Amino acid sequence: MVQLSKGANRIYGEAAFEVLAKAQELEGQGKSILHFEIGEPDMETPKNIAHAGIRAIQNRKTHYVPSIGLMELRKAVQNEVETTRGYRPDLEQIIITPGLKPGIFFSMLAVVNPGDEVIYQDPGYPTYGSVTSFVGAKGVLVPLLEENEFRMNPDDIKGRITKKTKLIIVNSPQNPTGSVMTKSEMEVIAELAEEHDIYVVSDEIYSKMTYDTGHYTPTSRDEAKERTVLLDGFSKYYAMTGWRLGYMVAPKRMAERLQDFLVSAVSCTAAFTQWAGVEALTGDQSFIPDMMARFKEKRDRIVEGLNSIPGFKCQTPKGAFYAFPNIKKTGMSSQECAGHLLYKAGVATLPGTAFGPYGEGYLRFSYATTLKNIDAAVNNIQGSFE
Repeated sequence: MVQLSKGANRIYGEAAFEVLAKAQELEGQGKSILHFEIGEPDMETPKNIAHAGIRAIQNRKTHYVPSIGLMELRKAVQNEVETTRGYRPDLEQIIITPGLKPGIFFSMLAVVNPGDEVIYQDPGYPTYGSVTSFVGAKGVLVPLLEENEFRMNPDDIKGRITKKTKLIIVNSPQNPTGSVMTKSEMEVIAELAEEHDIYVVSDEIYSKMTYDTGHYTPTSRDEAKERTVLLDGFSKYYAMTGWRLGYMVAPKRMAERLQDFLVSAVSCTAAFTQWAGVEALTGDQSFIPDMMARFKEKRDRIVEGLNSIPGFKCQTPKGAFYAFPNIKKTGMSSQECAGHLLYKAGVATLPGTAFGPYGEGYLRFSYATTLKNIDAAVNNIQGSFE
């Protein structure tokens, strides 16, 4: 039998979609399930953005566009980065992608060789480890510790850098813990990358989703001109998960190669989606603070509720829309507890180990749902342990 490639056998998916499938199977059997497993906003794309996409289709903007992205959207991203990060990248550094995930994939393909080492957070977004494995590199895990508010400690990074280290991946605000790194921590990471001549990829998909704290980027040190790559997108804070739209800001020499990656992989990002992105960045932004005010109320409600459950202990996250409670005192493993909640309480959540081995003893709840569902989930979980 013809064999698949070694890389094909090394890449892996996400537990969130596996749990969703199980939850939907139970729903198909007539059982009521409360969903806390999928990380997407519980509201619709703002009307002005949706209408911009519709107008683009009506105006026949449905054909091929430059692989690097529409000039109008790249200019909007240029202004956005200047406003939110404090530096103005050159247009040649900006690449539009069909979602943020291709940005992760392509940036790693561009700089990582088999045998290299890639440093990333654990627990962390599964795609980092999956792509590291796919390209034949070694993943070097930096544990995110509860006593450090789940922030990535630069000293832990420094102690793991070797001659084989090629890349550090940073994600703040962070999935799955909701942690937000400080400005000084980001500065130290950028300094370490410069000192050891390694790349930094900064996944900032939740950059506008912080509570009572700022968002900081390691790309401000070199303005993404030498060794840092900024990744962001529209899925989370514009509620555009299904539109598949993201962007990269990268050193020019890398951006030139990334353009060819896009040509070879997807030709280009959908034109009408990009026109919706232009409206998202240049139109009314009041949707975001309104959304975050609602998310803060939900965050406070779920943290209070989780802390009322025997065996649960939950810190208050400072960003994104995830709670990451410690469930060690239940006496269950993360996988066992997640299964218990799904089948006994009708609550779909993710085991911390879905995000790496250091996630053992924790669960991830996406609180992008209604207050009513949060209250119902807490009550169901409490009842399941009685």
